[in-house]
Amino acid sequence: MSLPAAGLSRARYGTQALHAEWTKLRTVASTGWLLLGAVVLTAAVSAAADAAATCPSGGCQADPAKLSLTGVQVGQAIVALIAVLAISNEYSTGMIRVTLTAMPRRPTVLAAKAALVAGLVLAAGAVAVLASVLAGRLILPGHGFTAAHGYPPLSLGDGPVLRAACGSVLYLALIALLSLGLATAVRESAVAIGLVLGLLYVFPVVTSVVGNAHWQRHLEQIGPMTAGLDIQATANLSSLPLTPWQGLGVLALWAAGALVVGALVFRFRDA
Repeated sequence: MSLPAAGLSRARYGTQALHAEWTKLRTVASTGWLLLGAVVLTAAVSAAADAAATCPSGGCQADPAKLSLTGVQVGQAIVALIAVLAISNEYSTGMIRVTLTAMPRRPTVLAAKAALVAGLVLAAGAVAVLASVLAGRLILPGHGFTAAHGYPPLSLGDGPVLRAACGSVLYLALIALLSLGLATAVRESAVAIGLVLGLLYVFPVVTSVVGNAHWQRHLEQIGPMTAGLDIQATANLSSLPLTPWQGLGVLALWAAGALVVGALVFRFRDA
């Protein structure tokens, strides 16, 4: 009888933790605005990239699907901010003490935050990516990306395009989990967002200045952003440092590592 009772208690505790975290997230005005901002910015930057691209009659080497998902590289910054604020706001206001008094099982609290942040980002990311693909379908044909040049209109019915779109949504969710884990470990929002953005954008910068092709390839393979964005590629896959799903797997490892570190620090450090 004790085991089922304990299982029921854990399930009920988890449900209560989810409810409490959901209440906190939805009652903070910045959460909704930031999610909307992530959607709008991602779609707007993608549309701008589409409008700036050209494919002359002689042909081009662009990847239309990846081009139409360019905004993900910018929208991820807002996604990171959403995840960082989900935990750092509680430390800055002292609310974390109230949270841990009511919910003393810290791993459950962090798991609830991770589940809700990832869920919200998945929903917002799906809207942003869908809008980006739609923008590419409407804009690119007017810039030379036509069937006559070997570029049929973008469609989610096309397997590689669907993989790039779904993978981009997962990419944003993994960025959120990576950010949440790092923010849990360092507490301070400014430090956490700086650390996340540095981790994402420094790898491409360093890769661009490294002259050795061998080291460039290795840096692209281990960088969370450079590897993760391989999921968007639908052309010239043999030239990628990793396959699309392997690249997303590298980002998943970064996110898992950050969450493990954050969970350990959260569990053993005073609030």
